[in-house]
Amino acid sequence: MTVGTGGAADTDGACGAVVPADQDAYGTTPDDLPDGLVIADEGGRVICFNAAAARITAVSPDEALGRPLDVALPLEDLEGRRWWRLTDPYGGLAIRVGQPERNLLLPGGREVMVTVRYVRSAPQGPVRRVVVSLRDTEARRRTERSHAELIATVAHELRSPLTSVKGFTATLLAKWERFTDDQKRLMLETVDADANRVTRLIAELLDISRIDSGRLEVRRQPVDIGAAVGRHVQAHVAAGQPADRFLVRLRQPLPALWADPDKIDQVLSNLLENAVRHGEGTVTIEVEPTPCPREPGITGTSVTVSDEGPGIPEESMNRVFTRFWRGSKRGGTGLGLYIVKGIVEAHGGTITVGRNPNGGAQFRFTLPVATPAYLV
Repeated sequence: MTVGTGGAADTDGACGAVVPADQDAYGTTPDDLPDGLVIADEGGRVICFNAAAARITAVSPDEALGRPLDVALPLEDLEGRRWWRLTDPYGGLAIRVGQPERNLLLPGGREVMVTVRYVRSAPQGPVRRVVVSLRDTEARRRTERSHAELIATVAHELRSPLTSVKGFTATLLAKWERFTDDQKRLMLETVDADANRVTRLIAELLDISRIDSGRLEVRRQPVDIGAAVGRHVQAHVAAGQPADRFLVRLRQPLPALWADPDKIDQVLSNLLENAVRHGEGTVTIEVEPTPCPREPGITGTSVTVSDEGPGIPEESMNRVFTRFWRGSKRGGTGLGLYIVKGIVEAHGGTITVGRNPNGGAQFRFTLPVATPAYLV
């Protein structure tokens, strides 16, 4: 059944798109709504078509107002059936109050999320208004693609270490006596390293979950940022990097810093590892007092990590802190810098990326002085 095509469009102030004077106490009109709003009167003709509806449907309000709802807003379900004919809002059961949110198609195949409410003059009375809410699905699609990519990345990253753990443990259990002590130790060390890799990945996933939901906890304690930088440099030297590859500059006096020491270690570890793995030449770490961008008049602490490698292409600068960005093909999940940005911002700080004047990448994060949790 086609939507009714009663008399002329109702202009009794049902929508600000028709009568601009129809505003609430704060001057808000339907054009201020973030979602598309379409309203049809008891005759099935459109009396409201707000700016968001025009943007989503690519139909101007002038074209839609006064036209039958099924003509102004021709929707189809995912099987190609005419939606208004299928649901028959002005007929059917009088107890219906609307249609729940679902995905429908506009002409040209563009997908939108649609919710419909039937406004009746009395319970089980005739429909006086059909109110339609439209929402673009692109943001949801991006979220779904991001989740799918996260699952695929995690599955890929877990498969390799778990396969190794399973293979070595099965071999040791089946043929323990055939191996020398040195061979057993090598296999167990490999299993231990792969187990650590799985643990790190799970920790990253938990961090992402907390960052996305705004639940990342920061337990502030006094942090000696200079000593923390020194520990990470020594760890790289102990792992085989030459000591002269690192240059540390501390500009005193540094303000007292209250931060989460474990999370600051995580930030430093990631930035130094990236500089060592993806950069070249000398890795320079500068720690200095600096004004806080978010707190004028307050001095904070900034840490700059730079290398002398090829750097980051200009077109990639705005994607560095997004999920799955990889600066090279040298492995990794592409989640580290996303987590680093989340940790720094959870401290009330900022982080930027640029080019080192001597070539290479340059990351700089700034943390406010802040106060310990028990004094807040």
